Order: sequence, then structure tokens, then C-alpha cells
Amino acid sequence: MPPKKAVVQEKVLLGRPGNNLKSGIVGLANVGKSTLFQAITKSSLGNPANFPYATIDPEEARVIVPDERFDWLCEHYKPKSQVPANLTVYDIAGLTRGASTGAGLGNAFLSHIRAVDAIFQVVRCFDDAEIIHVEGDVDPVRDLTIISEELRIKDIEFVEKALESLNKQTKRGGQSLEMKKLREEEATVAKVLQFLKDGNDVRKGDWAPKEVEVINPLFLLTAKPVVYLVNLSEKDYIRQKNKYLPKVFEWIQKNSPGDPLIPISVSFEERLAAFGDDAKAAEECKALNTKSALPKVIVTMRQVLNLASFFTTGADEVRQWTIRKGTKAPAAAGVIHTDFEKTFIQVIVYNYTTLREYGDEAAVKAAGKIMTKGKDYVVEDGDILLIKAEKPSDRPVDLSIAYHKMFKKDIPPSGRSKVKSSVQRGLRQKLLDTYPGFEPYIDEILPKKSQLDAVKLPDRATLYTIESTPLFYQPMDGPPIPHLKLLHSYPDALPTVQIDRGAIRFVLSGATLMAPGLTSPGGRLPDAEHALEKGQVVAVMAEGKEHACMVGPLKVGTEEMKEKKKGVVMDEGHYLGDGLWKMHLD
Repeated sequence: MPPKKAVVQEKVLLGRPGNNLKSGIVGLANVGKSTLFQAITKSSLGNPANFPYATIDPEEARVIVPDERFDWLCEHYKPKSQVPANLTVYDIAGLTRGASTGAGLGNAFLSHIRAVDAIFQVVRCFDDAEIIHVEGDVDPVRDLTIISEELRIKDIEFVEKALESLNKQTKRGGQSLEMKKLREEEATVAKVLQFLKDGNDVRKGDWAPKEVEVINPLFLLTAKPVVYLVNLSEKDYIRQKNKYLPKVFEWIQKNSPGDPLIPISVSFEERLAAFGDDAKAAEECKALNTKSALPKVIVTMRQVLNLASFFTTGADEVRQWTIRKGTKAPAAAGVIHTDFEKTFIQVIVYNYTTLREYGDEAAVKAAGKIMTKGKDYVVEDGDILLIKAEKPSDRPVDLSIAYHKMFKKDIPPSGRSKVKSSVQRGLRQKLLDTYPGFEPYIDEILPKKSQLDAVKLPDRATLYTIESTPLFYQPMDGPPIPHLKLLHSYPDALPTVQIDRGAIRFVLSGATLMAPGLTSPGGRLPDAEHALEKGQVVAVMAEGKEHACMVGPLKVGTEEMKEKKKGVVMDEGHYLGDGLWKMHLD
């Protein structure tokens, strides 16, 4: 009788199981965290200043992940829409000695770290008498030790509380399965506590899958992966020499072996960002015989988070989707739409490297390199997928429950941040590129010397205003969308469609806009010569009304609407009376 095959136990990763993971920029006060945040996110959020604790509440932004595979696919397919992968980054307030006992911003700071999934730890390795150091002088080894110890001390506190709670439960005794499980958890938590007290970080332990399942709900600070960013002066970064670097490298080798170390000059990155133009920044790097470290920083963080990408491609859209390594095909399909995971049938797959090698899909198919896989297929980094799932029922949409998601609810007041002049110029140009109809009025709408402000909205969108006047909002994906108040002032700036009287009450209640409201006698669509395409942002007029009642991107083109006369036309947008319309900006 042949021996039984050994069962291979799947490795369970420390951290949250998911693909929407967050990274936090952490370090002592005044080491360059907020300036790095602004450079890496190309935003004016964050609060760089020459005094400790200038940042209190964490700022959040999304960073596009540089990937030559995505760039090549976009060049190859020349799609109408390009959606790259992104990474969410937080700027977290500066830590200080004694934070674990409440010093500085203390517990608030540590709770902000607890909420992220990985850490960019910024270490100051430059001398500058004008920039205050919270400890009095520059000593990166001391700074690394302070942060390491503060995080570990706080973890010990978390774990002691968890163990105390488990001890109370196991004292009841008994032989039930529940009690057996509690005793196993108690033993694991006791083991973690001793590991921490021995001076170790949890991420460096060799934990069994069952132990990881106990550790993950504790959200321990030292369980999070760390990328060390050594902040140099511009001069040291360009010449690739620094007196502190060998000591930092030695500390990491001894105390945090295997964790990435990346030299960076935050002041240099800030200067490159100020160009507001990637081409000019590239010229500056070429002249100095160096390059920006930011792409390496972003890619490295994705690697330590065990993230990978797959692509969906075509003439309409090339999109890069983020998954955890080891994700199976149904779960990957669920990243695109949750229904696809439930109704998954199979996936047609080939890898980017295969497409690049053979040149086009026809050649890949001719070479027999296109595969059809089922539910057990583990998606590989760089796979190009075509998901096949069961078709949902074609039942009619109930307008009473099919609502615009973004601004259905009232939006609470939100703080404003000033937009940098370089970013403001870019936004001004982006608005003109997307909506040429605003060009005759752009100096009235957004004068060059005016100050644009950014206001956070739900779903990671941002509203841009001048004083209390709303101009446009930028969703997480897609083009900027003009505010209805701007459209009411400049009604001919956007192409328009018209809904009939019967559809008005549905639209103003937040219901999804359906084709019958536009194709009925009271509706109006442009003629074939002026047809509007899927994805184009339009103003929706209402029969008998003077002003637009809604604005947003079309789900289908106007010629298709005329042909089918049914289906969803617009399900994301801004309408009269929604939370954005009623939002107080004074």
C-alpha cells in the first residue's frame, strides 16, 4: 500500500485578510513624514511644519502604483478608460518617547497605527539646525530603538489584557469543545506575551496557522510589516553617501532582519513634486544622474503586504485589480463584483508575460497558451482574466430601491485644506481637458491667482471649492464632475439629455436613472451625429424645467438607449437635493 501523501498546510498570513489594505507613515516628530506624504500622494493634505505634533488627525490619500505591465497594456489596447492599481496611505502624527504611557499624542497616535496594515517608518538621517529634533539631536539608532520599544510596550499591554480576559473564562473549567478552544487560545496568547517580553516583534515569530488565527484579531502593532525609509539630505541622496547609514543598516540587521531599507530624500522628492510635471521632474533627475525613490517605496510596500495584481483588458477599459497572493479565481472575481464570486463558473486566463512574448491575443491563442480554469485555480501576479459567471435574472429594477450611492445621505461638515498652486494648475487643466465647454469661462470659474480648497467627501471623493463656492468633485475613479451650482451658472458647458416629467420625482429621490425616462415623448436624446458615448459626463435636464437636475457619467451610449429603450442609464452622480447639494460650506 503506497504511503499517504503528506497534507500541505496552507500558510496563514499575519494581518487582515483582504485586498483593500492601508499603509501608515510613522516616525518621531519632525523627521519628514508629512512632507513625504504630500510628495508620495501628490496632494496638499498633511501638515508639514517645523514643530512637533503639527499633524494630529491622520490624513488619507490614494497613491497610483507604478507598473510597467499596466503601461504596456494601455499602450497595446489604447482603451477609452485606464484604471491603475492604487495603495491607500495615511500620514500619522509623530511618536515620542513614552507614547505607550500617554506622552505626546500617546494613545491616539498608537490607535492610528493599529488601524493600518503596514508601516512606512521614516528615520531622520540628515543634519539641519533649522529643523527641530524632538530628542534634541540627530541619532537614528536611538530613534529606531524608541519606536521599536514603544510599539512593543503597547503590544504587551494589549496582550496582557487579552490574556487576563481568557484566564477569567478558562477558570470556569469544564471539558466542552468551547472550553478546549479557549484553553488553546490562552496558551497562544501566553506564548505571544512571552515572545514580546523577550524583546521580539510578533512579525518575526514562526507561528502555526491556528496561532495566527488567534493573533490576527489582536491587531498588534509589531505584527505589521515594516518598510524603513531613511530620510537623507538631497546632497547625500544624490551622492549615495551618508555617515548614519551603516549604523542604521546594522540596527535593522540585528533587530529587524529581513525588513526592507530604502534611502530617500524627502526634500528632493518635495522639490520634484513642485514641478507639477512628470517630464520636467524626469529631466531634473537625469541632469543630477539620479532618480526618484517613490516608485520603489510604493512597490516595496505592496510586496510586504503580499499583494498581487491581475488585469482585465480590452478596447473599452484596461484595469489593474489588487488581490492578496494566493487568492483563488472565485475570490478574484469577487473583487470585480461580489455577485461574480457567488455565480462563478470558470475563468479564461493567460499571463501578461505570455502576451508580451507573443505580441497579441491571437498569437497567444494560436500557441495554445490560453487556459480555462475552475474554482481551485490560484490567480498569479500578472494574470489577464476573463471571468465567466452565471447571468443574473433579468427582473425589472425596482426604482424605489435602486439608488445613487454616493450622496444619498447628508454629508457632515468636513475640514478644508488648501490646494498647492502646482496641483491647482493641474486640476484647472484637467477640468478643461475633460470639459472644453468651460474654456470661455475658466478665468471666471477658477482665476489663476485664486486659492482652491479641498473638502473630503464620502467614498474617497474630494470636493474642490473657492471660498464657499463649490466647483467640482473628483471621485476615486473617473473624471472630475462639475457641481450642479456651477452648471446652473454655465448651462452650455456640458452636453445634455432630457428626462420626461414622470422620471423627475424618481431622480430627485435618488433613484437610478433608467432609459424609459429619456426615450419617452417627453425625453430628449441627441441625434446620431452628436451621439454621446458610454462614460461621458452629461447634464440631465428635466421636461419643463430651466436648470439641470442631475450630472454624472452615462452607463450606456445614447444610440444604444434609443435601440434598447430599457436598462440603467446613470447610477452614480450628483442630483438636486442630495447630500452634496445641501452640504454647508460656510
